[in-house]
Amino acid sequence: MANPSLSEYLAQSQRGLYQSVFGPEYLQKQSYFTVDSATGVFNTTYGRKVWQALNNQTRFFNAIPRVVWGNTAGWRVRTDRGSSRSRPVTETGSLPTVDVSNIETISSLPRIVSTTFGASVKSVFTAQLEGGVGDVLALENENAQLDHIKEMNEELLAGSAYLTSAGSSTSFTVPAAMAKNFKIGDAVAQYDVSATGHDRTSGSIVSAVNTSTGAVTVASGTTFADGDVAYIYNRAGLTSIDDIISEDGAAVGGGEARTRAYDLTLAGRTAGAWNAGASVSYNSGTGRALSLNLLDTAIQKIRENGGEPKLILLGHDQYFNLERLLNSNQRYLGQEEYQVGVGSEKTFPGTRTGLVLATYQGIPIIPDADTPKSVSTADAVLGSNVYVLDTDYLEIAVAQPTQYVENRDYFAANALVVRGLLYTMAEMRCNNIFVQSKIADLNS
Repeated sequence: MANPSLSEYLAQSQRGLYQSVFGPEYLQKQSYFTVDSATGVFNTTYGRKVWQALNNQTRFFNAIPRVVWGNTAGWRVRTDRGSSRSRPVTETGSLPTVDVSNIETISSLPRIVSTTFGASVKSVFTAQLEGGVGDVLALENENAQLDHIKEMNEELLAGSAYLTSAGSSTSFTVPAAMAKNFKIGDAVAQYDVSATGHDRTSGSIVSAVNTSTGAVTVASGTTFADGDVAYIYNRAGLTSIDDIISEDGAAVGGGEARTRAYDLTLAGRTAGAWNAGASVSYNSGTGRALSLNLLDTAIQKIRENGGEPKLILLGHDQYFNLERLLNSNQRYLGQEEYQVGVGSEKTFPGTRTGLVLATYQGIPIIPDADTPKSVSTADAVLGSNVYVLDTDYLEIAVAQPTQYVENRDYFAANALVVRGLLYTMAEMRCNNIFVQSKIADLNS
């Protein structure tokens, strides 16, 4: 192989220096790619291209409009008209009693999601030789971008509350498949089944998550036991759709949760004020079959509250259940291109997602593999939830678009390594929870 020209060498050395990508996710590697360990990149291959064997779909993230953050740290929501402020008045009758609207204050701050990668100088060189994987930095940069947006999608679809099968003052255990819903830095509260009460005075911060065993390590505080409910009251990452479509005292198996989206304090809001708005259908931790009555009720509740459903989000299991349900009734899913509505405006068909989707009653259906699942009272994982959403009131507010930073300062790293970083500052916002709904405790 001929030596590269000076211009080629400079282009190679400055790769990524001025790059900026628009994506999102959190993934942190604890070691760099090297050639002297089991994680080395100088290994025998049949060609340099590395094929993905991972699910990198991010359908829900793609379906939600992105907007500029704007000059705000929150907003207010009117949740009550006031009592008897409007009524008929006879010719000589008295005027209605003066009352005021109930206004809830919502706090919302941007969250930072980051992804890092790195490679040793030696691996960068040897990966280009015969049998190597090629440009390892370009390869990892590409993979990190996929990981970044995948993490964002997983955070937007993270579950909020789960029964614990064991616990202590420093840890609790949930079904292994559910552990991914807890992220490092999340603030967790507890519902004590034995005392039938909540511990919201000594919240615990997640410091480690084992997705193989389901063990979640927390800072010393709340003491968890078998059968308690662990629920997230403040996210380190993006607020999830499951946080938003919740309610005070939401049923979780034999207990309950008080997930409080956008609440930055442990004390929480007045019970029944803000989170009481969403329509949520539970079944006390007992699995049940998805039915058209459940789906129609969720749609009905949104319309009764003044909204119009724009999207049905579910897992692949519920997608097939719905298809079989409609086929058995000689009804069929229609085919439409997805349009995202923002206020009174709509995108061109398929512009935002580029997907062709099934519909129910004219409402587009998106199956997403990351859709959260429910758990039974026996700690068994049930099927995925179904969410019916009015996306006019949902948005991903971006404070800082995803930035790419590459560092070759060997002295700062105290090692001959090249490091890369992707980070995004954003948050999902819902300006009207009353026009969103969820169906939980479904069979797969």
